Amino acid sequence: MSNQISSSLKKGKKVLSFGEILLRICPDMDGHWLKENKLPFYVGGAELNVATALALWNVPSAYLSAMPQNSVTEEIADYLNKKNVDTKPMVYGGERLGLYYLPKGKDLKNAGVIYDRANSSFASLKVGQINWDELFEGVSWFHFSAICPAINQAVADVCLEALKVASAKNITISLDLNYRAKLWKYGKEPNEILPELAKYCTLIMGNVWAANKMLGTALHDDLKPAEGYAKERLLQQAEDTSKEILSLFSACKAVANTFRFDNGKGIRYYTALYTSEQLTVSPEYVSDEILDKVGSGDCFMAGLIYGFYNDLSEADTLNFATAAAYDKLYIPSDATTSTVADIENRIIR
Repeated sequence: MSNQISSSLKKGKKVLSFGEILLRICPDMDGHWLKENKLPFYVGGAELNVATALALWNVPSAYLSAMPQNSVTEEIADYLNKKNVDTKPMVYGGERLGLYYLPKGKDLKNAGVIYDRANSSFASLKVGQINWDELFEGVSWFHFSAICPAINQAVADVCLEALKVASAKNITISLDLNYRAKLWKYGKEPNEILPELAKYCTLIMGNVWAANKMLGTALHDDLKPAEGYAKERLLQQAEDTSKEILSLFSACKAVANTFRFDNGKGIRYYTALYTSEQLTVSPEYVSDEILDKVGSGDCFMAGLIYGFYNDLSEADTLNFATAAAYDKLYIPSDATTSTVADIENRIIR
């Protein structure tokens, strides 16, 4: 790929993902978890899902979060290391791990999620605590999401601190515009925080509604709700939004948009990537039933990074990322367990 993202990457250098490590606790909706004293859980967090996928796909992957120092977190770090995720950047300290409860079958974007993250180790991070200059040695890509600055102003400031150092080192930076309404509780709206962070980012991923909410981009009046519009209309909005993002944030070289709509118990899913003044559109994936919506968008983000890192064409990058995200809908965990070969077999040719 001859675009400006791939040309700045150095193979063999790491992708560093930054975000809060979480335990997802999954009660069933029939009360069996109470009767049987069994409560399934997964180790996750949006950025960790990206780091785990990249490690599985043989992209050198490191992960930075914050955890208290105890026997449980040591086991978690060992578990991640065995998945080839480099946890040496991890910050140890603070009081607790963040948790969230998500009844089985529910979606993070709906009212089903219950957060238990207050005063976590990650939420307690402060500017000056992390030696970014040292951490970015051997790193060519830095990834974070809009969930980080949603937690509190201090973590938003840590994000900005990281981005300034990464930018000065010419590190490629990606941002996932994850919007979590239940997290923005410290008196700031997303569009008061995210534009300052986005101006350092090379690749911005999300959807047209998230970009409107978080970056203040324009949204056609008839697209204010997020359901029931013709594909051509949505793709035109994706192109318009992408062009606006590139005009607002000069560091940005590519914008990706996802479109995921319920289809009975299943999903309609397609994506678009705007770069080099061209909109590339994925095939559309349709399913009648799925297993787990959590982590699909993270898998898409990881797929984009995988494609750019390996210098794939725009179309091949988007097709891999889209198939990876769709494949994740059939995996009941936070992170994908599918190999590159598994995902390539999913791609609609």
